[in-house]
Amino acid sequence: MTSEPLVITSDSLLAAEAARLAAASGVTVEECGDAVGALRRWQRPPLILVGADLLVEVASLRPPRRDGVYVVGWGATGEPLLRAALEVGAETMLELPSAETVVAGLLADVSDGEGGDGMVVGVLAGSGGAGATTYAAALASLGAERGPTLLVDADRLGPGAGRVLGLDEIPGVTWGDLGQTAGRLGARALREAVPHIGSLGLLGWPGGDAVPPRPEVAREVLAAARRGHDLVVVDLPRESDEGIEALLTGCDVVLVVVRADVTGTASAARLISRLPERDRVRIVVRGRAAEPEAVGRALGVPVIAALSDQRGLSEAIDLGLGPIRSKRAPLARAAAEVLTRCRLRAGAVAA
Repeated sequence: MTSEPLVITSDSLLAAEAARLAAASGVTVEECGDAVGALRRWQRPPLILVGADLLVEVASLRPPRRDGVYVVGWGATGEPLLRAALEVGAETMLELPSAETVVAGLLADVSDGEGGDGMVVGVLAGSGGAGATTYAAALASLGAERGPTLLVDADRLGPGAGRVLGLDEIPGVTWGDLGQTAGRLGARALREAVPHIGSLGLLGWPGGDAVPPRPEVAREVLAAARRGHDLVVVDLPRESDEGIEALLTGCDVVLVVVRADVTGTASAARLISRLPERDRVRIVVRGRAAEPEAVGRALGVPVIAALSDQRGLSEAIDLGLGPIRSKRAPLARAAAEVLTRCRLRAGAVAA
């Protein structure tokens, strides 16, 4: 496979526009001005942009199905082009100049070598006061030591993952900026735009009221986050809507933080009963009022980690020091255990 995207068009203006967008994204493209030549190159490039001017001719050659094929052209498209786009397996049709941001994002992903195989871990509180946001922040902090990591704060009424991480004063893109966007979001663009320190980034909420993202926006944000990071941690709220359901469905594994007492376990049982695909669910037991194995048996869900309460944790967070002050502390050990048992990029987690 070549690292250069392939642009298939005999339209010199379209070819020039694709080259311009590619240069702005830090990548060069290979151009092909005929359908037969395109067919010989079809399987090699990571991304193919088929010009509307050659689309019907390319479709007539019945190229093999593959990912990463997009149709680009000037203005509106008619039914013959739509049928041809389906025949070549195009993911969507992009109309220039309005879609130039989307095209640039596709090219930027190629330039950054996005593999699309980062792992997405959701974190849910089994009950109020379980400490799910703090645990999610700890996972993200340790994950960032291993590679690019993004903490997605999906709980707009929660304590604020940015405050827990100490990133709340760093400027950058928030849900408020992305909530009403449309089209494909570039992985590198997202990674560079959110508040971040080193390999650790945060997608949080702006000050004041914020509109929850639409389901299609939530799915696109999560897809871009997965492409651009080794690990994505999603701090999920207990109350759900369509956007939250889209994020929940996109998680490879969902960790429910459960307080090890009767009320915490009973509350977690009600929450877990409404979660889809329970084979993806694992529990993190907090506290020592009951044995972790007993909590797991009561809930019928495997225990992946357990942690005791930690002295000085709230004070450290209030001072902006973050959740990880010592690798030997209970929170850090419980987070490290989950990261070890989660097989990154494999989409699986140990029982």
